Amino acid sequence: MQTEIRQVQALLDKKGHIIQEGWARHPYWKYDRSMVKGGALAIKEWDYYAVINQQQGYAVTATISDLGYAALFALSYIDFNAAKVSQTDALAFFPRGSIGLAPSSTEDSQVSWANKNLRLAFIKRGRERHIMAACPTLELPDGSVGLDYDITLTEAEGAQSLNIATSWKENRKAFYLNEKINCLKATGTIRRGMETEQLLLGEAWGVLDWGRGRWTYQNTWYWASASGLLENIPFGLNLGYGFSDRSPASENAVIYNNYIHKLGEVVFSFDQDNFLNPWTVRDAEGRLNLVFDPLVDRSSKTNFLVIKSDQHQVFGYFSGTCILDDGTLLQLDRLSGFAEQVYNRW
Repeated sequence: MQTEIRQVQALLDKKGHIIQEGWARHPYWKYDRSMVKGGALAIKEWDYYAVINQQQGYAVTATISDLGYAALFALSYIDFNAAKVSQTDALAFFPRGSIGLAPSSTEDSQVSWANKNLRLAFIKRGRERHIMAACPTLELPDGSVGLDYDITLTEAEGAQSLNIATSWKENRKAFYLNEKINCLKATGTIRRGMETEQLLLGEAWGVLDWGRGRWTYQNTWYWASASGLLENIPFGLNLGYGFSDRSPASENAVIYNNYIHKLGEVVFSFDQDNFLNPWTVRDAEGRLNLVFDPLVDRSSKTNFLVIKSDQHQVFGYFSGTCILDDGTLLQLDRLSGFAEQVYNRW
């Protein structure tokens, strides 16, 4: 039984517990950092964007996060055709809320960070999200040097997103508030070395992973996402589990024509020794039957004693079938996206 939240409400009570756990089609929970119990080092806040060019075969990602002990800033370029990844990141220790990430995913906001090698800026105005990222020293898979992109992601008017607020069984003051916005239309420019490309409307699509919370110390989660056009209709997948107690609600959904079709439990089956072998993705009700064909593993490891991370974000193609709420059967044929397994200790 999944609890759907249908009205605006505060996220936490005075004890730091979620007032009403569940999922929603819009970001109804109101997050207040001052209500989180456990100290500033326990609070995790992040904005993550991934944009995949379905036509040209590449993806870019950008992250600004405040994880209490450290702030992580990251940029990556994934070349589907060459099956290679170029990425860079930077850490700043003990930010404790100073990065400036907004308390709401709906309000207009801006956040930026830079050092001599990496520049990131995320600006939200209305339904548009302006993503600017640059690393002049990044060596790309084709041998060129320098990545710079200026992309605007536009959310369709009235579009639904997948929102979830859940806590951990072992500590109900530990919580996960998250919004995934799929099917963001991408326009703008991307420069690779000396080459500049103008994104054409309809060929590239973005997803936002907006999260705020207080986690338990060690976690492993699974997430998969894809966005694009299916017979000229916006289509997306958001699938995830393993992170917090999901008995109030899953975060699994098919997005079709900007409307959420909610799923229950989903399981990824894959080779833990080789992430590039095919994955299968199925749900408990028989509405989802997908094969994920990996091309490239965007992997990274961090180990600073109290902070440790082992991430495998695998980019490739989804094929198979899914069934909408009204029983309509949709067929996917090599829709670009990603699936990941991430272990974090922090």
